[in-house]
Amino acid sequence: MKIFGPIPSRRLGRSLGINNIPPKACSYHCNYCQVGPTLQTEIERRHFYGADHLVELVTERVTQLRAQGELIDYLSFVPDGEPTLDIDLGETIDKLRPLGIKIAVITNGSLIWREEVRDTLKTADWVSLKIDSVDEAIWSIINMPHPHLKLATILEGMIKFAQEYQGTLVTETMLVKGINVDPESAIELADFIEQLKPSKAYFLIPTRPPALPFVRIPSQAELNLFYPIVSSKLSNIEYLTHYEGNTFTSTGDVAADLLSITAVHPLREEAVRELLAKNQADWSIVASLVQAGQLIMTEYEGNKFYTRHTRVLE
Repeated sequence: MKIFGPIPSRRLGRSLGINNIPPKACSYHCNYCQVGPTLQTEIERRHFYGADHLVELVTERVTQLRAQGELIDYLSFVPDGEPTLDIDLGETIDKLRPLGIKIAVITNGSLIWREEVRDTLKTADWVSLKIDSVDEAIWSIINMPHPHLKLATILEGMIKFAQEYQGTLVTETMLVKGINVDPESAIELADFIEQLKPSKAYFLIPTRPPALPFVRIPSQAELNLFYPIVSSKLSNIEYLTHYEGNTFTSTGDVAADLLSITAVHPLREEAVRELLAKNQADWSIVASLVQAGQLIMTEYEGNKFYTRHTRVLE
């Protein structure tokens, strides 16, 4: 599904998701990715769904939500891969402007060394850049980038973008146990992020099933060392270590809602049950989707999650 939500976002409030990239076109194969593994990384921008098609779908959904009295804080490009691989991203943003809703792009920043990508991102109201490490060896382990990407070039592009961008810039760093939570990583990350002067520097931990099974939440001892170092260098920090809640909006078609949301956002079992209750539906819908191989259930950190099986994605 190309449009999903609104979903509760820890950063954007009520976010209507725009999935402008099919699975799993991405420049990274992040070991913690909730969307699943990237079978083959790519860095060449190309056409996917086209601006007009996405704008039509978003407009239809926004019209429906407004008729229901639903609040939308942001239209958010948060797809099954890297949004800036879409060569039509800038045109899509421009054509969504008449809806009068702020537009956000969550990007891994890997293509920001290209001027045309920076120009495209400048058209958004809110941009999040992923910075999991500024050390090439750690970056390679945690983000598993396309072989032609160079971390130094990416970081230089981020600095250029931050100097030029007039909207709200935030950074996002995923902390993974035993990989990027040591004191040296904390110092290097904070020093670089400080150069970007983001309005907020978000530090997250993996709360949903990751692409690779060894990924775990950092220990409290690791975080107790990491947090004070970063906090001493950055004043605009927010730690996203909590669950964002279960307030997912329904279209009335529960099966379609489950498949569209779980394509990019694995749902805890409790969120699935709340969505069913909202539509006065029972668990048989979930059971049939699981039996058909469209949904899969996984357990992570003591919670059950439901995710759409990648082989049935559009």
